[in-house]
Amino acid sequence: MAVSNLTYRSQFQLLGLMDGTDAHPLLFLLFLSIYLLNALGNLSMVVLVRSDGALCSPMYYFLGHLSLVDVCFTTVTVPRLLATLIHPVQVVSFQACFAQMYFFVALGITESYLLAAMSYDRAVAVCRPLHYGTVMTPWRCLALVAASWAVAHLHSLLHTLLISALSYPPSAPVHHFFCDMTVMLSLATSDTSVAETAIFSEGLAVVLTPLLLVSLSYARILVAVLGVRTTGGRRRAFSTCGAHLVVVSLFFGSVLSVYFRPSSSYSARYDRLASVVYAVVTPTLNPFIYSLRNKEVKGALKRGLRRRAAPQNE
Repeated sequence: MAVSNLTYRSQFQLLGLMDGTDAHPLLFLLFLSIYLLNALGNLSMVVLVRSDGALCSPMYYFLGHLSLVDVCFTTVTVPRLLATLIHPVQVVSFQACFAQMYFFVALGITESYLLAAMSYDRAVAVCRPLHYGTVMTPWRCLALVAASWAVAHLHSLLHTLLISALSYPPSAPVHHFFCDMTVMLSLATSDTSVAETAIFSEGLAVVLTPLLLVSLSYARILVAVLGVRTTGGRRRAFSTCGAHLVVVSLFFGSVLSVYFRPSSSYSARYDRLASVVYAVVTPTLNPFIYSLRNKEVKGALKRGLRRRAAPQNE
């Protein structure tokens, strides 16, 4: 079936974020600015974590990987989004469409597991501060990151193979700015029950597992913080948890609302708006919410700027 797909259907038509054939230069500038801000913030975090010895704790190790994933995550979709805002109806080959879907799903799931790893790290730091160094060892951190990547790519490979094996009409119009799973399922002309069963069973388990881990981690943090007697200590802990929970809620809430409902209730307009939240907005906010309000990160940024300015002053 996959071979016949390549033979008889060689392209899809991406209709973009907005309906119609008109260009949207203002939206193009808006999303271009967001994308550049995303790249600047996340790549700066990757460089800082790699180059500054003060940012060698597990929290920043996970944050560096999260920032790298965020850059790749938006790069999979935003360039094509920008192209459709200037030249609507972009033609995409069958292979390119499903390659984009594969990397989008893999990177999105990787991000969800990294968020869970960061929550676990914070729970250990708050609840078991005296054992933090023995629990969050470099090997354990490496294992958590490697498991995040491995589970995500195996999950994405399964769903991409299932959905690409379906039958589609010739030159099918895609009412989205990228080749998303729900869109491709809605376009399929063959039986989608197997693919939908996989998404609602294996897919639900893969997505809900990190969400459950995040919930358990913050439940433990909440119990520990409530036991703190000082008001200042509680305020600092709740401030950090609140920022993280906002991003987690945006990411998981929009993902669950898009992917875990029957294809009969598919809405192109809603899916496009929700996809902007978790595929563009959340990855851009991550470095600012998690790090730029952090004194250690600000100190590392100042040291980096001083090192760059020093040769010019000599």
